[in-house]
Amino acid sequence: MSFDYDLFVIGGGSGGVRAARVAAAGGAKVALAEEDRYGGTCVIRGCVPKKLMVFASEYSGMVEDAQAYGWSISSGAFDWDLFKGKLHGELDRLEGIYRNLLKNSGVESFDQRAKLADPHTVELADGTTKTAKHILVATGGWPVKPDIPGAELAITSNEIFHLDTLPESMLIVGGGYIACEFAGIMNGLGVKTSQYYRGAQILRGFDDEARGLVSEEMCQAGVDLHLGTNILEMRKEGDKIWVKATNGDENLFDQVMFATGRAPNADNLGLEALGIERDRAGAIVVDQYSQTAVPSVFAIGDVTNRVNLTPVAIREAMAFVETVFNGNPTSPDHDLIPTAIFTQPEMGTVGLSEEEAAQQEPIEVYATSFKPMQQAFAGRAQRVLMKLIVSKATRTVLGCHIVAPGAGEMIQLAGIAVKMGATKEDFDRTVAVHPTMSEELVTMKSPVRTA
Repeated sequence: MSFDYDLFVIGGGSGGVRAARVAAAGGAKVALAEEDRYGGTCVIRGCVPKKLMVFASEYSGMVEDAQAYGWSISSGAFDWDLFKGKLHGELDRLEGIYRNLLKNSGVESFDQRAKLADPHTVELADGTTKTAKHILVATGGWPVKPDIPGAELAITSNEIFHLDTLPESMLIVGGGYIACEFAGIMNGLGVKTSQYYRGAQILRGFDDEARGLVSEEMCQAGVDLHLGTNILEMRKEGDKIWVKATNGDENLFDQVMFATGRAPNADNLGLEALGIERDRAGAIVVDQYSQTAVPSVFAIGDVTNRVNLTPVAIREAMAFVETVFNGNPTSPDHDLIPTAIFTQPEMGTVGLSEEEAAQQEPIEVYATSFKPMQQAFAGRAQRVLMKLIVSKATRTVLGCHIVAPGAGEMIQLAGIAVKMGATKEDFDRTVAVHPTMSEELVTMKSPVRTA
């Protein structure tokens, strides 16, 4: 049977574009459909604009530090309109690059929604159908709002980059990395920022000591953080939003943002009719090769809810192309993935938390916390943390956790060592780079505790 295409990709984010491009470069006939903007969550409403906002929000502290170092400069007001214009210009530029990458690879693009009609047929929004030998679903995830009265008054991370004006006061609901990153951003931009999280501590799933320090420093920096607190209801009151919390507080805010989780974007894709299974979270169920229960249909990225990170979606895309088009069955490696959270202070982590490691085997914990030279000289009392979790039996470094300015840059390199299976003695044998913060990773001689 002949098909219109060898591969039809649904979704033009990081994973979908990479799979389409690489398959086409190898000679496959490829098409891709995207109903919104090319570049997906990461480029358009995620990591890229978020990191630019983090940079913008850090300059207020830098001006204060510069004064302490003898510079006679003063901080003016932050111009949201100027920044927003440049931000959207940059996102437009990046989207153009994604479109060109597809075009130059010979991928045919359809700027409309697509769904599955049968195992080899895709139906576009305009009613036309296309057939393909293989179909790849890479539709990503989408923020979800809790079901409470007035929820429609709140924004999500999708809308935060499009605010007409910077609010004077803002409430962020949630305790994951998106909530915490935006609490730091808004606080740094001069917004009176509150954060409610229903749990006992922010950043659930990360190392307890590391997240405790991030929480403490966020509060020190001026974020009004309320743990064990959730929202009961909201309503419009004049220009403001009235919010009632579970602790009995009633407050008015200019903006409320929900960062209470993301759901796989897999509704109304025609999956159920084909017998493609979805789990309780709504994610498409795939095997180790990203293949669904229907052999011709594969899925990668956040829609599969495995590890929801851009570089992981890209690796899943590469493994998919290797498996399907290069005849080399390749399973994406989800083990020991280094990650950074762009909270203020920043956090980088790879491997197991102290809590996870202690449940699995006897461990030693090496940790040091101190005030870095640059900030200490300026009189800012931000603490940093360097921490290694080591197996007693094998001496392998099971986890590395850093809370410090530039933690993301550090964890990328520490991640290589941990991924290679480095032991504590490998770290010890490495000469320190002085004076740096990261040298502490190789100079910790005795464990602070064992478990």
